[in-house]
Amino acid sequence: MSNLSLDELKNYLRIDGSEDDSILTLLIDGAKEYLNNAGVPESDSALYKLAVMLYVALHYENRDPSAKMDKLNFAFESIVLQLKDYGGDTS
Repeated sequence: MSNLSLDELKNYLRIDGSEDDSILTLLIDGAKEYLNNAGVPESDSALYKLAVMLYVALHYENRDPSAKMDKLNFAFESIVLQLKDYGGDTS
């Protein structure tokens, strides 16, 4: 299904090195689980991959619970809604 690689994600997040690989892998799995629980089936669409990357970015880059994440969160939520409306098939 979703073929997002750890290297693609690290490139998106501009991360060098491998010290955070385990947390990034956990966040990828969490993103897929979140989307599945939201009614979005895993897919190979670019929009699904972007949703996973945005979810990871939200939770990786904003680990401070008081941080404002409204803009990224809005983008993520709008993608989830679109994926749900089209059953995950946006290819």
